[in-house]
Amino acid sequence: MISFIVPAHNEEFELSSTLAAIQAASSNAAQPYEIIVVDDASTDATPEIAAQVGAKVVPINRRQIAAARNAGARAAQGEYLFFVDADTRINRAHVIDAIAAMDACYAGGSARVAMDGFVPMWGRVLLRGFSGLYFGLNLGAGAFLFTTRRNFEAIGGFDEQYFVGEEVYFSLELRKLGRFKVLREPIVTSGRKLRMYPAKQFLREFFGVVVAGPRGARSRSKLRLWYDGKRENQVAERGDGCRRPDYDARLLKRLLRLK
Repeated sequence: MISFIVPAHNEEFELSSTLAAIQAASSNAAQPYEIIVVDDASTDATPEIAAQVGAKVVPINRRQIAAARNAGARAAQGEYLFFVDADTRINRAHVIDAIAAMDACYAGGSARVAMDGFVPMWGRVLLRGFSGLYFGLNLGAGAFLFTTRRNFEAIGGFDEQYFVGEEVYFSLELRKLGRFKVLREPIVTSGRKLRMYPAKQFLREFFGVVVAGPRGARSRSKLRLWYDGKRENQVAERGDGCRRPDYDARLLKRLLRLK
């Protein structure tokens, strides 16, 4: 079985598209699959959206991405583990190529990244430069990671002492077990952080964590860029003119529940 593990905190705007993409990518898979949404202290309709499409909902209250992924892995039944962020879309090629890599004895892997919607020029420059360096070092993007259950358990899962950068240590640990595969087909993930934050603030906080190293990744209090909970909720903010197809219906249902 294939287990897709989706950590989520207040992702009602993005989650339905992510789950639909997973279902479409797995529809012709030769193996059964399951989707596990780890609801980490959401205060919106995230768990309801997950349940509506048949996903297993695992509630936790940690506000930590590493802990959410580990909780999903503990609840998973599959031998192949795919970690997909709640604002990320994968396709059939990612599933097929990842399974082929694991069957070829790769310890695990990830994929290159493309951003959705409008991304400001400074963000495009940053993404291109950072991606060239990061993937050149053969490291995995946190938005999409895959490995086998055996390898996941062998390295002890994601290191929960880190609130960011846990994917780097996860990649390095998997590389101790064998080859690590970065798929060339890019996943599509939300560019919302590059749209919502001014360049000065984003760059200051992003590079502040890079300079601080492991010590700076161990405290949530200084990681507002990742944990302040800001979300896009308007078409204008996304900049691509596209509204999620069921967004208005979900909003109406929520309003009705409040009456």
